[in-house]
Amino acid sequence: MGIWSLRNHYAVHGLQHFLILQQKLSALERQIFDFLGFQWAPILGNFLHIIVVILGLFGTIQYRPRYIMVYTVWTALWVTWNVFIICFYLEVGGLSKDTDLMTFNISVHRSWWREHGPGCVRRVLPPSAHGMMDDYTYVSVTGCIVDFQYLEVIHSAIQILLSLVGFVYACYVISISMEEEDTFDFIGGLDTHSYYQDHVELKPVKPVEISNDIEPEMRLLNLT
Repeated sequence: MGIWSLRNHYAVHGLQHFLILQQKLSALERQIFDFLGFQWAPILGNFLHIIVVILGLFGTIQYRPRYIMVYTVWTALWVTWNVFIICFYLEVGGLSKDTDLMTFNISVHRSWWREHGPGCVRRVLPPSAHGMMDDYTYVSVTGCIVDFQYLEVIHSAIQILLSLVGFVYACYVISISMEEEDTFDFIGGLDTHSYYQDHVELKPVKPVEISNDIEPEMRLLNLT
């Protein structure tokens, strides 16, 4: 491998390392806000994504193509999940953002950005006789610069963009690793003859003591 090819090789691995770190940081940021909003489905997805991203980072540093392959497959699934989230908040295909799908139907919580977005003013209205203070019916949110569904869409779009770039570079890193393995095998990585010559064990020959009492004919017979 030439000097330019070697530099290009390390540059590709370094860029892949940087992209995976960016994915990890963005997933952690998203996980924090999903925890604040009790969004259990995204929380589970973010947790799995962080694990696979760490696995891909380890594979990139240690040059493990199998780990990078796992990262590549998961990246395709992660893109699909984020496309679904975009469709959910934009209410595409009969989906509704007002359902409890993201909380597995175990709570009435919504996105954290719904009440805490940029410029949002949250005001709790007096409850009725049959209501409860923690019911979202009695919470008024006004003055939001950007609606919460568009903030969720932006987060998912960023995840898709990083995942697509990471997917392309992961495939490129895998192809480089495969070429290096083929080159190693061609040069002599599987040359059994050279391997035998390098690992042959030489044993010392024991000297033969010959007594002076034996006749010359017997000495010749013992040596042969």
